[in-house]
Amino acid sequence: MSEPRVLAPLLIALACTLTACAPPSGDAPSAVAAAQSGDAVLPEGWQRVAGTDIPRVARSPQALPVTVRSDDGVDVTVTDTARTIVGNDDIVMVMDSLGLAEQVFAAPTNSVTATGRNAPHHFLFNRTTGVEGILSLDGTLFVGNSLRRHGKLAQPLRDAGQTLVIVDELQPIPDKVRKLAAVFGHADEGEQLAAQVQQQLDEAARIAATHTRKPRVIHISATGGGGSPTVGGADTAAAGLIRLAGGINVGDEAKVANYSQLSNEGIVAVEPEVILVSEDDLRVFGGEPGLWKAYPSLKQTPAGFANRVWVMPDTQLKVSSIGGGAGAVALAQALAALAAELDAAPGA
Repeated sequence: MSEPRVLAPLLIALACTLTACAPPSGDAPSAVAAAQSGDAVLPEGWQRVAGTDIPRVARSPQALPVTVRSDDGVDVTVTDTARTIVGNDDIVMVMDSLGLAEQVFAAPTNSVTATGRNAPHHFLFNRTTGVEGILSLDGTLFVGNSLRRHGKLAQPLRDAGQTLVIVDELQPIPDKVRKLAAVFGHADEGEQLAAQVQQQLDEAARIAATHTRKPRVIHISATGGGGSPTVGGADTAAAGLIRLAGGINVGDEAKVANYSQLSNEGIVAVEPEVILVSEDDLRVFGGEPGLWKAYPSLKQTPAGFANRVWVMPDTQLKVSSIGGGAGAVALAQALAALAAELDAAPGA
């Protein structure tokens, strides 16, 4: 294989502040494993990869107040979660699994979960001061998921009286689930959920260990590089999922940072055997025609020649949360079948 020839990745400038705004319009296709129906039908030859066993526990009384250690090193006492402002969908998914969907009071405009999209209020990241916007929502709790994005807001919001906890996304899913469940007064339930997710992650790793080869996967996104099409790099949730499931994330080899652009030459050079895209990204692309228009060079790769495009729910591919274990198992199974197919191909 030739060495990848890539342009220097365009690093993504992530905005760090928040502002309140109106709810988003539109709706992403729902995740349906091993089935295609309604507007979720995929083009001929494409494959849907989705796990169905998302861990959940029965709704039970919350044990509040509770004091937890925020990931920015501050001990926070949580007394009321009825109007929770969430930093991203990874938090929403844990709340859903605990039966607390009605407590999601405000969520980002780009939410991909039904609960996040249906929240009473929404906010977005931009370059304007966000403290006032968040305070205007009058939430009882703000739960952030990123020390990078939410760390700068933490102290100003706390000084203004906002209860705020950060559970950073850059940690193993089971640890994140435990911490988030504890924030909502469900420490015991969090242990149950974390154990279920860990079992799924272990199962995915077991399946991956049986692969006869590691298929080469390119994860593409319609957003990330200032709204431009991008490729998922080594530090994305999707890359971790691909590696765990027994694939090679070609964005790692191309030294792509986060979600960054990759040249047409670079895409051909990394020779992906699978094109992996999330449901909502496919919607944003405008379906199959938009995907090929955004990445014409993908047609010149082994994945493009084979028309091998796999579509996964955002909540199992791009969101590192409670659905990650189920997504990992589904992807590991799909990659195992592909490895066998590639080995059986003439000239393999």
